[in-house]
Amino acid sequence: MPARPVSSTATLCGLAAILLWSTMIGMVRSVSSALGPIVGAAAIYTAGAVFLWLLFRPAPLHTARPGYLLLGGALFVAYELCLSQALGLATSDVQAMELGIINYLWPCFTILLAVPMNGQRLRPWIAPGLALCLAGVIQVMGGSRELSLSSLAAGVASNPLVYLLAFTGAVLWGLYCNVTRRFARGYNGITLFFSATAATLWAFAAAQSSPLPAASAQVWFEVVAAGAALGIGYALWNVGMLGGDMPLLTTASYATPLLSTVFAALWLGTALTAPFWLGAALVTTGSLLCWRATRPRPAGG
Repeated sequence: MPARPVSSTATLCGLAAILLWSTMIGMVRSVSSALGPIVGAAAIYTAGAVFLWLLFRPAPLHTARPGYLLLGGALFVAYELCLSQALGLATSDVQAMELGIINYLWPCFTILLAVPMNGQRLRPWIAPGLALCLAGVIQVMGGSRELSLSSLAAGVASNPLVYLLAFTGAVLWGLYCNVTRRFARGYNGITLFFSATAATLWAFAAAQSSPLPAASAQVWFEVVAAGAALGIGYALWNVGMLGGDMPLLTTASYATPLLSTVFAALWLGTALTAPFWLGAALVTTGSLLCWRATRPRPAGG
C-alpha cells in the first residue's frame, strides 16, 4: 500500500493540539479539587462532548469502518478511565506527578508500536533518544522536588495499582494513535468517543454513588473552558494523526510537560529553575534523536 501523503495543515493541527493540552493543568486541577476526580472528569468530558457536537459533528456512521469505531472508541475510553482512576487514587501530589511521568511515556509507545502496526522503520539511535526524553521528563516534572527513578520504584511498591493503571493508559494511547492512523480512513470519530467517555464516567460515578458537590460559578466556568480546550485539542490531534507527520507529532508531544510547566509558572508567577532547563535540554535533544531515527534514509544513503 502506498504511503499516505503528509499534510502540513494536518501537522499544524496536531501541534496546536499539543499547545491546547498544555494549558489544561490549572483548570483541571481546580475542577478536580472542587468536584472530585471522577465527577470532575465527567463534567469536563460532558462539556467537551457538547462543544464537539456543536462545532465538529461527525460524518454519518455508515461512512466509518465498524472496526475503527469499536476498537478506536474502546481504546480511547479505556485510556481516559485508566488515567482518571490513577490520578484519583494517587495518595499525594508527588505521586500524581510520578503518574504524570508514566503517562508521558505514551509517545514512546506510539513510535515503537508503529513498527509492527504501520510498518514504521527505525534506526538504532531511537534507544538513546527515548532514554533522553524519559530522563528529561523526570527532571522537568520533578523540578526542585526529590523525584528520581529510585523514588518512582519506592512509590510503585507503596501503591502499585495506580502505577499499573497509568502505565496501561500510556500503552493504550499509543495503540489508539496507531489504530487511528491505520483504520480510520479519514473518519474522525472523536466526537463519538468523547461522548462515550463522558457517559462511561457518569456511569462510573453513579456506580460509586458519587454526589454532585456544590460548586461556584467560577468552577463551572472552568469546567466549560476545560471541556472546550480539551475537546478542540483532541479533535485537532485526530486530524494530525489522520493526515499529518506522525513521527514529528509524537516526538513534539514530548514538549507537553515542558509547556505545561511554562504555562503554570507564568500563571502562578513562579520562576523556572535550573533543573527545568536541564530537563528541557534533555527532552529537546532526545526528541530530535527520536524524530531523526524515524525519518526515511535519503536516496542513495
